[in-house]
Amino acid sequence: MNALAATSRNFKQAAKLLGLDSKLEKSLLIPFREIKVECTIPKDDGTLASYVGFRVQHDNARGPMKGGIRYHHEVDPDEVNALAQLMTWKTAVANIPYGGAKGGIGCSPGDLSISELERLTRVFTQKIHDLIGIHTDVPAPDMGTNSQTMAWILDEYSKFHGYSPAVVTGKPVDLGGSLGRDAATGRGVLFATEALLAEHGKGIAGQRFVIQGFGNVGSWAAQLISEAGGKVIAISDVTGAVKNVDGLDIVQLVKHSAENKGIKGFKGGDAIAPDSLLTEECDVLIPAALGGVINKDNANDIKAKYIIEAANHPTDPEADEILSKKGVLILPDILANSGGVTVSYFEWVQNIQGFMWDEEKVNAELRTYMTRAFGDVKQMCRSHSCDLRMGAFTLGVNRVARATVLRGWEA
Repeated sequence: MNALAATSRNFKQAAKLLGLDSKLEKSLLIPFREIKVECTIPKDDGTLASYVGFRVQHDNARGPMKGGIRYHHEVDPDEVNALAQLMTWKTAVANIPYGGAKGGIGCSPGDLSISELERLTRVFTQKIHDLIGIHTDVPAPDMGTNSQTMAWILDEYSKFHGYSPAVVTGKPVDLGGSLGRDAATGRGVLFATEALLAEHGKGIAGQRFVIQGFGNVGSWAAQLISEAGGKVIAISDVTGAVKNVDGLDIVQLVKHSAENKGIKGFKGGDAIAPDSLLTEECDVLIPAALGGVINKDNANDIKAKYIIEAANHPTDPEADEILSKKGVLILPDILANSGGVTVSYFEWVQNIQGFMWDEEKVNAELRTYMTRAFGDVKQMCRSHSCDLRMGAFTLGVNRVARATVLRGWEA
């Protein structure tokens, strides 16, 4: 089941639990605006190349739209639509004043030089500058983009609208980026995991963790969990997988991964087949890589008691049913990985105020937001007697629906 089908299915189930009006339900699903633009740039060799850029703006009932921009060779409109919709529910669950958006350019960033990427980013910004903005739509980095991409967008946008640091988040700190933004999603995963374990009288310390993915989110989650006393016993990335039942030395693994462009060949553990990682014996499983990795084929073999969805949509609905029958608790992506967008919100707030926070304040506020969101989700689980995923979806959908009705959606 693809991301759009799964997200829409979750939304419909939540709408049913909430007893939403069918017209309102339909209105909430349709994106506010979809933008598609042609971006033609001169390549370094003097030839012209054309790319398609787009932005899906899903909903702005609760505030300006927010979501990543990805540079990837196969940007599927359905997936972008699903991710924009997912951002609407995610920001509502986190209770930050945003709606959802997503966008990107269909290109292979690895095949373009830095100067080509800069020209492409600037042309894209020129085409959409009047459709994004501090109080309209605030982009952020995603796959294939980074803080440098945001710096180019900020500069190009500012040529039209004056210096506006709050138009994008995930910027370099020198241009108004927030301290703590880099580790935010991984730190949010830690706080969300703490909240879930505390509910069952446990702490991070002494639990055995398995993490799939060692990019930004996976590596920060691993570092912070091991600092908190958790035992990370197995990790995989695109290059391979490594296991050590006594716990991996994460500091050394981060160093090895940076030097060798991956975890393959790490001496502090035994190499295992990456496919077997998800079914390793552990207490907490954290998929932090791709979507759809936990499916009906492997769900029966998963031995973890808790799954924390650090990736977007890692669990198929079929696997959801199998796992809940086994009594495995799943902390859904729209709660578990919302640390990134929450600190993006803090960055935006700091830019608007023109007053920057120190890192302690950023991390303390993040803990407050993540813990409160978990409490709010549990409250919905109790009122609708449902699992955590439906608790999160009903919470998010309900907040957006209420804002929509209060603003007068029929007028």
